[in-house]
Amino acid sequence: MADSIDVLVEGCRRGRPAAQRALYERLGYQLMGVCLRYCSSRAEAEDALQLTFVKIFTRLDQFQNHGPFEAWARRIAVTTSLNLWQQHQQRGPHLAPEEAAHVHHPDGTPFDHLSADDLLRLISTLPMGYRTVLNLYAIEGYSHAEIGALLGISEGTSKSQLSRARRLLEERLQEQAHIPHYHD
Repeated sequence: MADSIDVLVEGCRRGRPAAQRALYERLGYQLMGVCLRYCSSRAEAEDALQLTFVKIFTRLDQFQNHGPFEAWARRIAVTTSLNLWQQHQQRGPHLAPEEAAHVHHPDGTPFDHLSADDLLRLISTLPMGYRTVLNLYAIEGYSHAEIGALLGISEGTSKSQLSRARRLLEERLQEQAHIPHYHD
């Protein structure tokens, strides 16, 4: 029978390797998904996941049972992934993303008939800055003020990045929808 998260956390606080392994097995897949959304490669996401668990295990005294443990761990995964991404940005030059054209959709958006897997693939093609803000806002539920604080940008820049990410996604989806077919 699987132990509850609370039992595993208490075992980790007592330094029990079996509890640490069980907690990793319980949360690893979910937190890897978080890391993959913010890292530019699977290898970078794996590094972020490893650092996330190091932080979780070394900072358990900071978890005060105010809300679910999973939410606390998820926040660590987000900030760890963002910090790793920022470190990589500082190491080398990066190209500024091109401005997306304005695409208007009077009756909904092209996303209305898109599968979740297709949408995730499309999001992964966004420039890292756009993708990061979109994930933080739309998936993690952070406010623009919180995003600004996490990324060291203004609230307005966060809003602008989100808007540009949405426009670029719509543009790319529109391009896919207009691929010529042999019967046209």
